[in-house]
Amino acid sequence: MPAISGDDYLRRIDQLKTEVWYNGQKISGPISQHPAFRGAMKSQAELYDIQLKDNYKELMTYPSPTTGDRIGTSYLQPITKDDLFKRGKMIRTWAKKHGGMMGRSPDYMNTIVMAFAASASFLKGKTNCFPERLVKFYEEAREKDLSFTHTFINPQVNRSEYYVEDSKDPIAARIVDETDEGVIIKGARLLATQGGMTDEILVFSAGGIFEDDNAYFFSIPSNARGLKFICRESFQKGDSTFNYPLSSRFEEMDSIVVFDHVLIPWERIFSYKNIEVGNHFQRSSAFLPFNLHQVIHRQIVKLEFALGVAEEIIQSIKIAGYENVQSKMADVIVGLESMKGLLTKAEANAKTDEFGLMRPEVAPLQAASSAFPTIYPRVIEIIQLLGASGLISIPTEADFNSELRCDLNQYLQSATLDAEARVKLFRLAWDLTMSPFGTRQTQYERFFFGNPYKLASELYFGYDKQGAREFVQSFMDEI
Repeated sequence: MPAISGDDYLRRIDQLKTEVWYNGQKISGPISQHPAFRGAMKSQAELYDIQLKDNYKELMTYPSPTTGDRIGTSYLQPITKDDLFKRGKMIRTWAKKHGGMMGRSPDYMNTIVMAFAASASFLKGKTNCFPERLVKFYEEAREKDLSFTHTFINPQVNRSEYYVEDSKDPIAARIVDETDEGVIIKGARLLATQGGMTDEILVFSAGGIFEDDNAYFFSIPSNARGLKFICRESFQKGDSTFNYPLSSRFEEMDSIVVFDHVLIPWERIFSYKNIEVGNHFQRSSAFLPFNLHQVIHRQIVKLEFALGVAEEIIQSIKIAGYENVQSKMADVIVGLESMKGLLTKAEANAKTDEFGLMRPEVAPLQAASSAFPTIYPRVIEIIQLLGASGLISIPTEADFNSELRCDLNQYLQSATLDAEARVKLFRLAWDLTMSPFGTRQTQYERFFFGNPYKLASELYFGYDKQGAREFVQSFMDEI
């Protein structure tokens, strides 16, 4: 089938009847109508609809290699630089629709599935590895335009380096049995963003594995028997786009994933009980460069959005003439332009890799991903400082619809905006920086790729420093 519409997406997810728990209760009706999910699911549906619009179809889709139908560009395996640029433009098109707020928009996980499948040859000939199943599954996902969440983090029980838990009553999800039908998984995993909102959940290991029962890579439908998603409290506090301009539309749920003796059919297992593969496939495959490529594109859009919010505040209350304001905005601009420059270098230096993909240069992407956890919180702080008390004195939509309107019109106007427009702007800035949604966004970006110190270590050890050393050595030889 061709690329799906938003209605296709909503109908398919509702029909799954996935086991999702929220606030101590199992969601019984259509999940797309539940207050904690409907805003984000509606926004996700709008992303799918963009694929089918005539003015976007060439960018957002491409002809299927097997059927000729138009299928989603997020599944495209780039062979040329034009393919890579097309993927980047597609990512930015979707990201601009949500201001970069949806870290798990469909292109994120579709990119991961694409990259893993393109790297399937890494699994060839290895014990308990099935590359042909991975390729077949990618083709199925591509043709059906499946949506995914994923999980690869163990619960935070004991973070010491060599901790190994009791295998008889596991906390971290592990293989507890094998049958003729498949393997049995018991335990829990973190942190499935959009859990319950997708067709499938992709489950893989992220390294640091010491036991083969913790080494596995598979995908199963979100409604698999024994699988449940336990949600955190929603940060969507209302449907009003005036009061909650971001959280009412883009609040992605995060969930704990519990495997209660879940059967994983053999045909859905891509590898298992291979510690070497579990520890190295993610880094040895095309996963990292293409995952980073998608994320950095989205994060740049998010910084552009934040820059726009900050400048709107500045112009609305006429504070552009102050040097401290100019200095703060220079920090935002430097962060944004640094990210853009690193991405441009990565794409310009793209080369065909061992899997036949046009792979962006990874070092600048790693530099960008290492910098962003510092850049983004600083940008958020700057918006808070620019808005000052204005981010606190923000009446609601109901206030403007009451007899208070005359007072609000008089006392909350700004140099360039009437009171209602000014409050709408400041509520947008508040939802971006200070609301539960906004603070979750900041924490999310701080740890998007895990421990920032680990990212820095990986950049240091992976970066080619030999040329710089030789330069210094030749300089010293002349002294």
